[in-house]
Amino acid sequence: MNIAIAVDGPAGAGKSTISKAAAERLGFLYIDTGAMYRAAALYVVEHGKDAANEDDVKLLLPEIDIDLRDGKVYLCGDDVTGKIRTPEISVASSNIAVFPCVRNKLCALQREMAKRQSVIMDGRDVGTYVLPDAEVKVFLTTSAEVRAQRRLKELQEKGIESSYDEVLSDIQYRDKNDSTRKMAPLKKADDAVELDTGNLTIDESIEALISIYKEKTNA
Repeated sequence: MNIAIAVDGPAGAGKSTISKAAAERLGFLYIDTGAMYRAAALYVVEHGKDAANEDDVKLLLPEIDIDLRDGKVYLCGDDVTGKIRTPEISVASSNIAVFPCVRNKLCALQREMAKRQSVIMDGRDVGTYVLPDAEVKVFLTTSAEVRAQRRLKELQEKGIESSYDEVLSDIQYRDKNDSTRKMAPLKKADDAVELDTGNLTIDESIEALISIYKEKTNA
């Protein structure tokens, strides 16, 4: 039987890092839904359109093809794994994520992936909207300040110039956008286990996620 683990939470909570590592440990497929929105946003930006304009985005949507494989993100056949992690694309992805046309297209792709094998899927609305029947639901969280420090470190390690204030502002903007959008806003599912990673190392967070999975499924 296939198992679905839904991991939700705000930007910079460590969802991708923790979920990816846990998926490798468990032999599950890791699906980074945020990366899919970022890839779609990159396509819009690179084609000179406004990611905050629904008509612009809707016009390009049929052309967008996204694939996740071997830990990389492919946009219309091109590896864009590194290009989607800039502050500009972070904001653009938050903007397009509020549009129902975008969410409907990407959610359909994500649900199809989850039908084929056991998955750990992370995002903003996986447990509440994309996979409401997931066997395991976890809500990762910590303060905006801690998340900004972590994200800045990630960017610096990748050679991407940014400042703490810029990253914090980006995270606060995305938090507001994600939690107030009309369609499938960011929120903790009623049956999700909350996991605050603020005082945990990455390894401790991974262990905590796997422990929740084992407890919920008697694995």
